[in-house]
Amino acid sequence: MRTSCPSTMLPFLQKLETRSILTEEEKRIILDLPFRPMRVAANQDFVQQGEELTHSCFILEGMVGTFGQNKRGERQITSVFMAGDMIDLNTVVIPQAIADLQALIPSTILQVPHSALRRAAGQYPGIAEAFWRECVIDAAVLNEWVMNVGRRDARSRLAHLLCEIACRTGRKPIEDGYSFPFPITQNQLADMLGLTAVHVNRTMKGLREDKIIDTVHRTVKILNWIRLTQLGEFDPAYLRLGGADSGCGGPVPVPLPPMQMVQ
Repeated sequence: MRTSCPSTMLPFLQKLETRSILTEEEKRIILDLPFRPMRVAANQDFVQQGEELTHSCFILEGMVGTFGQNKRGERQITSVFMAGDMIDLNTVVIPQAIADLQALIPSTILQVPHSALRRAAGQYPGIAEAFWRECVIDAAVLNEWVMNVGRRDARSRLAHLLCEIACRTGRKPIEDGYSFPFPITQNQLADMLGLTAVHVNRTMKGLREDKIIDTVHRTVKILNWIRLTQLGEFDPAYLRLGGADSGCGGPVPVPLPPMQMVQ
């Protein structure tokens, strides 16, 4: 049964407002979007590439990866989406899924009907522009991931990924250290970086020994933000987060639910 709850859709509105300016009426339309909630277990695939969709998936809590898989069953995670992200907004105009979707940790997904998103965009140009902008950012992130896996060594790949996740979770970077949840397994991290789990473990250990990061209760703590960005050749401009008061270009005001790290 479809439902609507303004407070539930608030993280989506907040995410849109990090890059777009909306009128009060446009904000109300976003908050009133209908949805169907779905709980997805960790490591569960819930959308298949090529599948015909009638909805887009919004992450209320958790973390989801898009991935490709070869005939040997080996997977490459091609992008990661977190709480506050609408994973596949592009399917509003092309309803076939362009990638498989898997919950990396237990996640709550809100299925928002294409018809409602299409109606909102059709009636309000400001909303249409905001949706379009989010799709452009998704493409920019994918471009960075291709560059990261294809042209950086293991240490730089990991550093760049940690910088991006830190910025996207909305934690303001400070040189003296801060932490953010990164609730994935080492195998999943390996699939993101195109490395083996053993290589990821060795690389993570090296960053800890150099006192650039630490991991406490499976939470990443960044001890030296400037050094990490140098290692990863990280320029946050592609994320278009706005603001100039932090190394990420401004924190993203999307509330993050408490998440437990997966062993």
